[in-house]
Amino acid sequence: MALQQITDEQIRTWTRDQKDRWWLENVFRGDMAQLTIRSAITGFFLGGVLAATALYIAAKTGITIGVGLTSVILAFAIYKLMAQANISQDFTILENNCTQSIATAAGYMVTPLASSLAAYMLVTGTVIPGLHMMVWMIVCSVLGVLLAFPLKRRFINDDQLPFPEGRAAGVVLDALYTGAEKAGLFKAKLLAYTALLAGAYQAIISDGWMRIVQFSKDPWVFHERLDSYYYAAAAKFGWGIPTILGTDIRQLGLRLTLDVAMLGVGGLMGMAVATSVLLGMLINFTVLAPIMIQAGEIAVRIGPTGQPVPISRIEIVNQWSLWWGVTMMVVGSLVSLLGRPEIFTSFFRRKSRAAGESGKHDVLKHIEFPLWISAIGVPVFSVLGAAVTHYFFGVPWLLAFISLPLIFVLSIICANSMALTSWTPTGALSKITQFSMGAIDRTNPASNLIPAGMTGEIASNASNLLSDIKPGYMLGAKPRQQAVGHVIGILSGALFCVPLFFLLFLPPDASGNRSVEKMVSDNFAFPAALQWKGVAELIAKGIGSLPHSAVVSMIVAACAAAAIEIAKIVTKGRFPLSAVSIGLGVVLPPEATFAMWVGALMFWLMGRKHKEKGTRGHEFWVEGMEPICAGLISGAALVGIGNAIVNVLV
Repeated sequence: MALQQITDEQIRTWTRDQKDRWWLENVFRGDMAQLTIRSAITGFFLGGVLAATALYIAAKTGITIGVGLTSVILAFAIYKLMAQANISQDFTILENNCTQSIATAAGYMVTPLASSLAAYMLVTGTVIPGLHMMVWMIVCSVLGVLLAFPLKRRFINDDQLPFPEGRAAGVVLDALYTGAEKAGLFKAKLLAYTALLAGAYQAIISDGWMRIVQFSKDPWVFHERLDSYYYAAAAKFGWGIPTILGTDIRQLGLRLTLDVAMLGVGGLMGMAVATSVLLGMLINFTVLAPIMIQAGEIAVRIGPTGQPVPISRIEIVNQWSLWWGVTMMVVGSLVSLLGRPEIFTSFFRRKSRAAGESGKHDVLKHIEFPLWISAIGVPVFSVLGAAVTHYFFGVPWLLAFISLPLIFVLSIICANSMALTSWTPTGALSKITQFSMGAIDRTNPASNLIPAGMTGEIASNASNLLSDIKPGYMLGAKPRQQAVGHVIGILSGALFCVPLFFLLFLPPDASGNRSVEKMVSDNFAFPAALQWKGVAELIAKGIGSLPHSAVVSMIVAACAAAAIEIAKIVTKGRFPLSAVSIGLGVVLPPEATFAMWVGALMFWLMGRKHKEKGTRGHEFWVEGMEPICAGLISGAALVGIGNAIVNVLV
């Protein structure tokens, strides 16, 4: 059926009580199954698996991929096939919506693992105990849920704000269950077949899997780095090695790698963003880095063991490039945020009317999330958040409590941004907290990293829960059951991702000890964590401690980032470059950046070739773009995760 909604005129003129009564009479689906045992279990495990793939990609690229639409398609296909085989009844539309809410909540639990918590470990050199990670993440995330529901009545019930990403999920769900079953199964098949192909390729390039298949300690593997074949031939036949200003391009990280997961990330990223990332990579690694190496600003250094550390991509980033890359990302995100004044102003619209209606009878009281739970839970979990921040990370009590009001204000801004644009400026807002706390305490990196991490996790969960509630509101679901589902997703994300974090990035050595020294590698660049680490170190050391050339590069980068974002604002988004994406290209491995650009280019070209709707090409390349990209990412990520586990255990 067509989704019912009130008109813009009714949104402006009706009271919230009128809107609630209309929704109750026309949209609410009564007792249709929603949070059932099977939807909870499906969401828990599906969310955990998809969150694992999101963690894998976030560690590689710094980008947190959404898993909502993927979970919708997978859950639809699983239960549709089970129903056809008479194994189980088909999912109801609200069960699927609840499943995607749980899965999405699990997916967003990876954010601090790839950013603030990882940065804390890199700065301090200490490994955070897994239980401490879980408790801190769960407390912050539940606080986000408790903050979200008072905002839900304003943003969704009253103002009927769009939440574009959530609305898209609602439209897809409605289409799948009211006439687009064939299209839904086609997209599910696309995802499954692409995942199988990507997984098979990933297995061929994985030493762990090949060791098992070939029963060999030294198995044959297909080299993912395609240029390795050239360098092997060059060593044999005396061919030349390409250089830039005398520096071997391998030291600059300029390698040719076929990474199918990055092809999928690039497809989702889009041509404009992928080109900006590629531009940042080219400026840094083909121009600035060779010049700085020639000038001696980037040089071989002596490591903690007394051994020389050769120049490599990681050394280039840590010694010099990180500073201008971080400046591009921070300034770009802040200017972009300030360029959207509606994010700040729209929350305060209709304030007097809302206040005038606050004492009226609530017709949705029997299905809404009880506000008394938020009234009690927010103070309780705020104190819990301050306590775990103090006891686990050594943040002074005073700073832990001072950060809380700032976190609440920034969470409201972030939720409002999600409502209007589907963009959560958690990076920019977290930096506000990081610099604010750093101004008070420069000596303890935890004093700015952990409160800023709380900002990101609380704001992310509050905003994304509101986005998940939007399709539920469109489809007539019970809000309180979605709240419970979101908490289930939080537990799923923590239980799946924290152990996986230790397996992938902090494996024990022969003595059983874990170290952060090799956490950042060419395989897992942790660009988001490096950004957080750079800001923390800048706060601790002061800008005067940096090389003069790095300070100059930061000034130029700040001016360039501001100009780029202002140009985007003036042209209303038509200016093609992104300052944040250019900065991301500095800290990402060049090979990953190039693979993402190739993926974006491939889908852009095929999209232009198959513009006409209704054709097979349009159905495959345009309408099927998201399932194909999700299949490339999930297939490669799951097999890659399995390979890492095999290498640890075998």
